[in-house]
Amino acid sequence: MIRCSQHLRKSIVRRGSYGFTMRWALLLINFLVVCSATAQGFDQEQLLANLRFRIPDLEGAVLTVGELESSLYSGFKQGSLTINGRQTLQFLLSEEHGHLILLTTNPIDVSLTEEEISEKLAEQAVQEKLAAAETYSALSRFAESKPSRGPSDAPITIYEFSDFQCPYCARASTVIEELLNKYPDEIRFVYLHYPLGMHDWANPAAVATDCAARQSETAFWVLHDNFFELQSDISSESMLHRARSWLQETDIDLDEWQICTSDESSAAHQDVLLQVDISSAMAERFGLTGTPAFFVNGYLLSGSQPIEAFDDLIVRIMADE
Repeated sequence: MIRCSQHLRKSIVRRGSYGFTMRWALLLINFLVVCSATAQGFDQEQLLANLRFRIPDLEGAVLTVGELESSLYSGFKQGSLTINGRQTLQFLLSEEHGHLILLTTNPIDVSLTEEEISEKLAEQAVQEKLAAAETYSALSRFAESKPSRGPSDAPITIYEFSDFQCPYCARASTVIEELLNKYPDEIRFVYLHYPLGMHDWANPAAVATDCAARQSETAFWVLHDNFFELQSDISSESMLHRARSWLQETDIDLDEWQICTSDESSAAHQDVLLQVDISSAMAERFGLTGTPAFFVNGYLLSGSQPIEAFDDLIVRIMADE
């Protein structure tokens, strides 16, 4: 998955983060620590002393042990160890023999039969379909009057939350163009704004396109296409000037557009800015943190995806209809 994101992902265990070295990170995958404490006679201080003794890198760390609970494994209780208030690892503690196993993930139940797995997969498919339908309904209501490409009665609608300054969104725009050419009667595409705070001209560009859309949907797509095609040549200083030059090929009132984009006291500007903010809030409501993100009839495809990923999902959706 490739996307622009406002959140930096941190590795679970790395040097300089919580005091671990990679040597211990590897051991923590399945590390057996012999302690004299047992689940029945649980002594938290003694357990922590043993952990610090067995794992020297924990010596200066602030350690907190959570309450012990039942686990999937006979003879073991499950608990959690929090390091410096930020990183939490699960562990299994034997009830009789004083053994503690640190885990990098929660224990996985592998006891299901093939029939039970099939049943659960079917249940998951039903839940996924219901969630997609709910998402699709919400997006349809929100984007009812937004600019779109493709037939209004197309069986597949792709909603994209995007950012005009995001390089991965520019790459994704070419895939969307391919899809519209490949499925001219089956796909409708709707662009939705999610300008990220780290991009200096993304939000003004979103405002500029919606100001154009107030007069002409064609004008919206002129800006959309040029922003992505010429993205690397655009700066915050040049964006509005270049946008105005591209709009000269349309029949919109450029003075009215300029007021909408630049006069912050104008009703038009305030309305468009509010709509961009609502679109961003909608993206975050669906748990998005980066761009591009696509909802294909409500099913999420996150990041810059190859056309094959869309093909597979479209075929699956069409087969379900």
